[in-house]
Amino acid sequence: MDKKVLDHDVPTEEPVTFHFLAKFYPENAEEELVQEITQHLFFLQVKKQILDEKIYCPPEASVLLASYAVQAKYGDYDPNVHKRGFLAQEELLPKRVINLYQMTPEMWEERITAWYAEHRGRARDEAEMEYLKIAQDLEMYGVNYFAIRNKKGTELLLGVDALGLHIYDPDNRLTPKISFPWNEIRNISYSDKEFTIKPLDKKIDVFKFNSSKLRVNKLILQLCIGNHDLFMRRRKADSLEVQQMKAQAREEKARKQMERQRLAREKKMREEAERTRDELERRLMQLKEEATMANEALMRSEETADLLAEKAQITEEEAKLLAQKAAEAEQEMQRIKATAIRTEEEKRLMEQKVLEAEMLALKMAEESERRAKEADQLKQDLQEARESERRAKQKLLEITSKSSYTQSMNSSTTALPTDLPSFNLINESLSFDFKDTDMKRLSMEIEKEKVEYMEKSKHLQEQLNELKTEIEALKLKERETALDILHNENASRGNSKHNTIKKLTLQSTKSRVAFFEEL
Repeated sequence: MDKKVLDHDVPTEEPVTFHFLAKFYPENAEEELVQEITQHLFFLQVKKQILDEKIYCPPEASVLLASYAVQAKYGDYDPNVHKRGFLAQEELLPKRVINLYQMTPEMWEERITAWYAEHRGRARDEAEMEYLKIAQDLEMYGVNYFAIRNKKGTELLLGVDALGLHIYDPDNRLTPKISFPWNEIRNISYSDKEFTIKPLDKKIDVFKFNSSKLRVNKLILQLCIGNHDLFMRRRKADSLEVQQMKAQAREEKARKQMERQRLAREKKMREEAERTRDELERRLMQLKEEATMANEALMRSEETADLLAEKAQITEEEAKLLAQKAAEAEQEMQRIKATAIRTEEEKRLMEQKVLEAEMLALKMAEESERRAKEADQLKQDLQEARESERRAKQKLLEITSKSSYTQSMNSSTTALPTDLPSFNLINESLSFDFKDTDMKRLSMEIEKEKVEYMEKSKHLQEQLNELKTEIEALKLKERETALDILHNENASRGNSKHNTIKKLTLQSTKSRVAFFEEL
């Protein structure tokens, strides 16, 4: 820290680009990354290493990690906002994974979005922590690899991480051949290119290896000292300063959790109010449509009634005219009968005329009777039309009264969201008093979260297996890398990062040292 940056071994050309990275990786990110900014920067670092393929990640886990990265960046999934193609410009999957399958960007986006939608309600820091909890179980997470040779000159890889020293075959960076946890190592030193490791058990001989450069030895020693110190420190009680930091972080987390719950409640109330308002508006529109239809029906009824009344009047006048003609015909017949006809011819003609007059009178009487019946029917239709008009008016009055009631309800409901607490937190001051009851409730919630996490982990593994099976048919076997093949072999044997190291450390230190010498 007392040395200028440019006095270090850095490129001389300008501009000089620096990357701010964590040198020592935590064993348990959730427990050790106390401050949110530390967690965020570390998340960005691990995410870049996975995308750059410096940390191997299987395809199905890559999709899951991508969904948490999307949740951290975009917040909760909203189908109205996050439409097809919204991830087109995002770098979310390692190129190795994309090239391994016959899948279009749209198909990858669909699978990422399906998981992204399940993360609803997670804040950015929660999504980032879920990402890190999955990433820290990857075999190459936090391991720094160095090329070394043992006494026999066999080329090997030395892996230095938070748990200890690991020896790898150069072609297999996933599964170590030998592991030495930090609590079994007493001393580490180097002379020139030769590195010496002294086990805690003094009866066991030291084991040595050679690195490629003296400068590499300095870096190995720094990593060993730092990781060993952190390993031992994690297994002791936290210092007062760390305890205070963790307590503050817990309080801050609890405060944020309560704040998120409050905002969630407000959001839910606002959404319910908006739904109620929309429902009332929809109902009002429906009543308006019904009123319009009733009004149109009323107008049609009035027009029909007027037409029927006019037709009845015309029919009645025609009936009167026919009755008048029938009376005239009757008078004409009486006059003809009274006329004296002297000749037989006149008499026959007269009889014929009388017969025709009688026939005409009969027809006119029948027509008059038919017209009278038609007039009666029209009067009846007119009465029915007026009754329909009366019912339509009554329905219109009912709809009008309902509409005024709905408008009053709507005005009172639409005012509801303005009464709710505002989302604007810029000038709002918040204070929380964590009493014993609050802390007890918080501890109960934490226990509940643990149970939920276990259940979710099981569900998550099932989802990962389901996705793996689903995309297996689209895999291009010829594009599988050596790491892909090694990972599949480990998975088929049920080997994981932690149980592999556990199995290796069950062997005695002496046998492991001897095995290293014989490699």
